[in-house]
Amino acid sequence: MRLAGSGIIVAGGSSGLGLAAVRHLARAGAKVGVLDLKRNPELGGPFALADVSNPDAVAAAMDALAAELPGIHALLNTTGTGHSGISAGPAKKVTPEGFRRVLDVNTLGSFILAQAAADRMVGNARDANGERGVIINTSSIVAFEGQIGTAAYAAAKAGIHGMTLPLAREFARYGIRVLAIAPGIFETPMFSNARGPMVAWLREQVQFPARPGHAEEFAGFVAHAIANPMLNGTVVRLDGAYRVPPGRHDWWEMDS
Repeated sequence: MRLAGSGIIVAGGSSGLGLAAVRHLARAGAKVGVLDLKRNPELGGPFALADVSNPDAVAAAMDALAAELPGIHALLNTTGTGHSGISAGPAKKVTPEGFRRVLDVNTLGSFILAQAAADRMVGNARDANGERGVIINTSSIVAFEGQIGTAAYAAAKAGIHGMTLPLAREFARYGIRVLAIAPGIFETPMFSNARGPMVAWLREQVQFPARPGHAEEFAGFVAHAIANPMLNGTVVRLDGAYRVPPGRHDWWEMDS
């Protein structure tokens, strides 16, 4: 799919990886709208507010953005939330309510966004490859190797993995691709400002390049994924050969 002139929605585009993608895609000539819980004052262009776990809010936001874009040709979802900590014992921190919210935003929200985007993409004209749209969700390498304290987040991101191929197979008849990106650690403000032994440990696990990823590297892959019609039905790791070890209990127990 051509980037130039396409209408692209970035959910979670006000910060972090989503913000980098918004800027990169706009430089490539795409018309980009942002769906998020708050607007970034540094960004112009179409914006709509929505909690991605609310299907009515998402539908209204997409319709509002579509009215300001040349249609919806691609969706990038970088939204997410976490609920980390020990799940049992005296340092127990994870609650069923917190776990449920992580599933609602990360897993259910990813489905709600994908369904709403696909409902609108089916009306697009097919391009020269027969393509009508691309849907990209953001997972995490934690879904493959979750360290101690990440049960809720790992489960929620694994749900994104589980829906990727079935949705790609279902939407194939409409010419809509579905894939997911599983990033390792990236230098977003949230990670760069974090401190402590676990953060230092996380940085040491990246093999090559021996550093966290740059947000622009994530954005560059998003642009490639939109443009490459053979990327479909798969979850792509973007992690510098990072494999997450088990971690340590005492990192969480110190915070209890």
